[in-house]
Amino acid sequence: MEAISVFDLLKVGVGPSSSHTLGPWRAAQRFLRKCEDQGVLDSVRGVQVELFGSLAKTGRGHATDMAVMLGLSGEDPELVDTSSLGEKVARVREHRTLLLQGRLPVPFDPETDLRFRPELTLPYHPNALRFEVALGRGALPPVTYYSIGGGFVREEADGTGQVPAGTPMPIESAADLLHFCQRKGASIPEVVLGNELVWRSREQVACGLASLWNVMRDCVYRGCHTEGVLPGGLGVVRRAAPLNRLLLGARGYTDQGTWIRRIRGTGREFRNVLQWVSCFALAVNEENASCGRVVTAPTNGAAGVLPAVLLYLLCFAGGEPTQVEEFLLTAGQVGILFKKGATISAAMGGCQAEIGVSSAMAASALTHCLGGSPERTLMAAEIAMEHHLGLTCDPVGGLVQIPCIERNTMGAMKAIAAANIALSSDPARAKVSLDAVIRSMWETALDMNSKYKETAEGGLAALIPVSLGEC
Repeated sequence: MEAISVFDLLKVGVGPSSSHTLGPWRAAQRFLRKCEDQGVLDSVRGVQVELFGSLAKTGRGHATDMAVMLGLSGEDPELVDTSSLGEKVARVREHRTLLLQGRLPVPFDPETDLRFRPELTLPYHPNALRFEVALGRGALPPVTYYSIGGGFVREEADGTGQVPAGTPMPIESAADLLHFCQRKGASIPEVVLGNELVWRSREQVACGLASLWNVMRDCVYRGCHTEGVLPGGLGVVRRAAPLNRLLLGARGYTDQGTWIRRIRGTGREFRNVLQWVSCFALAVNEENASCGRVVTAPTNGAAGVLPAVLLYLLCFAGGEPTQVEEFLLTAGQVGILFKKGATISAAMGGCQAEIGVSSAMAASALTHCLGGSPERTLMAAEIAMEHHLGLTCDPVGGLVQIPCIERNTMGAMKAIAAANIALSSDPARAKVSLDAVIRSMWETALDMNSKYKETAEGGLAALIPVSLGEC
């Protein structure tokens, strides 16, 4: 099986979707690198892109067209100024020209050179896109990529087989993870760190995790201080900022650090904590819906759950900043278990693969940080997913807004509940293992009707008519 790093699962991207925005963006970047590697980039005289299946059906609402154009233009989702995205895409549409890799002007009309093919689904995965270039000299056959969820991209030429693991403690299941914890007398994040050190130094791991947390925290802060209506045509009004004002009242602050200290001082009554957790999750996914910068956890559409639960730990559950590393390592490994044993793609498994997995990740991380054993930590992940099984993905208008934004609040709440249940339970008496629930999730995904898999053809999406705009 493939060795996957926590940093593969948790990564910085631009909203609104990891599979429909970040994945196609990365695919465009990979295609340009292939052109460079084969020495044909400077010979390109035109580019055509086809989007297939689910990627085509909800691509406009998920800003797939924007992502492809920006990727081909040489922009990077981790670095691009997110406030300028609309302007950059508008220039391409107006001039019908792409600056390929930021330097080579080629004709490109999005109306004809970027084709949506919703009637055709390619065999390997519902999210597929194909690049083809016209060359002044040389030749390059069309290249197909699959955006397989969470920003992961696979080229068709790579095949669908997996490569041997390269870590000292190969983990393909929860049972494997628990085995290494018991054999080494180690916690889950200690085992995960042991594997991460194959790819990075200890300092690089620490810096990488701190950087991810900074992006998460910045995203929450922006979302809690941005008013207005979300783009796309649904007319959804942002709720995090008004809720933030309501909860803080007259308490003043000047920066993020002071803001968080003020939050801690708002009391720990159940209703108050409930509102803050909702506020944190809403903030992230309102930013995501506005094409803002988020961390996939494990996807963009579910990006609000992990930071909301982590802030709950730090603000209301007695957690310390030093626990952020352990929280993210634990959450990342549980997400990897679901990616390997089932899917983190809503186009393959519905929203159980996004919100369900994010809730399981957050539940396990919170349980560990509150003193739970490895057994209780995995039990929390199982409980959280068990109560997301069968959750469909039916985005109204193909936008990551209704019901997606509110679902992040529900995922966070379930994660906190699952952690508390696990902490007061005896794992030896549990009837359902995490591996069993992962298998059950995958079987449910296979049985689920395709109209409930990010196609906007069923559920709420089929009942609420909309007129779409753009990010």
